[in-house]
Amino acid sequence: MSENLLQRPGLLTAFYPEREDERLGTLDRLMASAVGRVSQFFAVKSAFGAGFLRQVGKEEKALAALEAHEFNRTRVEIAQALRVKGLRADLVARAFALVRIQAERSLQMRPFDVQLLGGRAMLRGRIAEMDTGEGKTLTATLPAAIMALSGVPVHVVTVNDFLAARDAEWMGPLYRALGLSVGVIIEGLSPEERQAAYACDICYCTNKQLAFDYLKDRLVLEGETRSLHMALEGLSKVDPKRTRLMMRGLCYAIVDEADSVLIDEARTPLIITRAGDHSGLEQTYRRAVEIGRKLERPRDFTIREKEWKVDLTDLGKARLRQLSAHFGGVWATEIHREELGRQALSALHLYHRDKHYIVDDAGVQIVDEYTGRVMADRSWERGLHQMIEVKEGCEITGRQETLIRISYQRFFRRYLTLAGMTGTAAEVSGELRAVYRLRTKRIPTNRPSRRKNLGERHYATAEQKWRAVLAETKRVHLQGRPILIGTQSIHASEEISALLTEEGFTHRVLNARETEHEAHIIAEAGGHGRITVATNMAGRGTDIRIDQQMRDLGGLHVIATGRHDARRIDRQLFGRCGRQGDPGSFITFVSLEDDLMRVFYGEHLARLSRAFAGGAGRVPWFIGAPLTRLAQRATEARHSGIRKNLLRADDSLEDLLAFSGRGN
Repeated sequence: MSENLLQRPGLLTAFYPEREDERLGTLDRLMASAVGRVSQFFAVKSAFGAGFLRQVGKEEKALAALEAHEFNRTRVEIAQALRVKGLRADLVARAFALVRIQAERSLQMRPFDVQLLGGRAMLRGRIAEMDTGEGKTLTATLPAAIMALSGVPVHVVTVNDFLAARDAEWMGPLYRALGLSVGVIIEGLSPEERQAAYACDICYCTNKQLAFDYLKDRLVLEGETRSLHMALEGLSKVDPKRTRLMMRGLCYAIVDEADSVLIDEARTPLIITRAGDHSGLEQTYRRAVEIGRKLERPRDFTIREKEWKVDLTDLGKARLRQLSAHFGGVWATEIHREELGRQALSALHLYHRDKHYIVDDAGVQIVDEYTGRVMADRSWERGLHQMIEVKEGCEITGRQETLIRISYQRFFRRYLTLAGMTGTAAEVSGELRAVYRLRTKRIPTNRPSRRKNLGERHYATAEQKWRAVLAETKRVHLQGRPILIGTQSIHASEEISALLTEEGFTHRVLNARETEHEAHIIAEAGGHGRITVATNMAGRGTDIRIDQQMRDLGGLHVIATGRHDARRIDRQLFGRCGRQGDPGSFITFVSLEDDLMRVFYGEHLARLSRAFAGGAGRVPWFIGAPLTRLAQRATEARHSGIRKNLLRADDSLEDLLAFSGRGN
């Protein structure tokens, strides 16, 4: 994927340009993964990009001396040269200088040298790994503007509507001053509004909106993208396909929080459905849940949380057959009966309210475990969603029929050039190289980090952990410093909130129930004595600003109330403090009853937990730390395996559909 196909003549003039899906063999993928991992061991040298920075500085001095009308004329000349000659080194340096000057004039923000290096890496089709707080939003404007000036449609992809809208509005004055149009795609836009946004030179959007709009285009095109065919169709038909398309193809994308979009989100395929015939299924779902509630663990079924599976025992299968004997229909077939039973048991015992989903006026809403946000238009497959609705007493929605599907891996590999940025790519650099052919370039920080790691404390029980979190909050609050308490679920955020309320501490809670007040809560979170409790919503893209008084007191203090399934998510939370050389600190509290530990070790931790349960319940670091790290790394490896299996299944399905003439 590192090859820049945008430099090949004719590709951009093609109708709906995109890259043909490229697959690696097993050996190639292993080699690419190994190369990606090994590259992370090489330190960043201070001389990296020094010649490029000198050239930009030289061009900047010449451009800054120009009068306004001369500067605008030069801007047009640079754009024309980029369109004709491509991304030649001298033109790129001049274009970087142009954007840097205009950013300072339009936004009162002058990109630092390290931001120029990050922008250069992305222009070359790489992942720029920049520490949290290093100004990735501004960094992205450099390659986005230069690509757009050269006539390439640009998609800037981020993880949620809030960030897409914020960044488009924030950076808009810079783009418009450069003569470029900027659009934004968020939930609720009409097809006409989406077409207008994608028609802009630069379009900010979320990965979900982007991929679904692409699938809608594929349904319109029905696999046909040949320029001549589409031109003839436009002449012969009143309503040609090209007028109904959302996008102009997949040319160049900058993926913000690239590890979240390309790795975490890649465990779930994207599917467009339509309402199918579900007459009679409501009763089936209700009966399945009713039977599931009568089955007993461990006699009738076992739960393997590590594999996220429910298994029926022989006694359970017999009990299921007995309880459903008089229903007939699908219940008469063993394979269907046991599938319904397993799905019902999963709905009852694997998926939990205020962790995996919430229930509101719209019914059952899935919560993204990595971002803490509601995924309003997502639903679980094969009747699971409907059974959870039965479990919660909600109105049952219709089961959907699949029209088209794609994985994020296959979708993003179709861009002619793909780039990205994140603060946490090191752990997955091998997978990024193996799946997307994306190299990771580590960018140095602008200022030395003053973020203090106060370590990790381990406790036997969750109750002891929460008491310790409360004591830490009291200690730091007395200093007047702002505090951010990070939790892994909505339920956990409300649990610590209740404890704070009991102790009389004023605080704000940010989770999937409080999205309307998100911007206001974040704006106040860095104030004197502020206490903010938040799920992962306060992770990626969240900038908690502090004033000089708070800097003098020590800056923002982050309290992590557990370890996430991935180390990268923990680092995102820690990165909310100590940004751009500010002071700050973070500390982590873990209990042996946390989901990460309980799921991985199962009942084996019970004896250890009881051994340390007395008194304060502190588990020695030399025991707790290795246990936590082993569980976390093993979970990361398991999730990586799930993504590989999804990609293999997606490739197999594509081969099957292509053979039948229905490939997408």
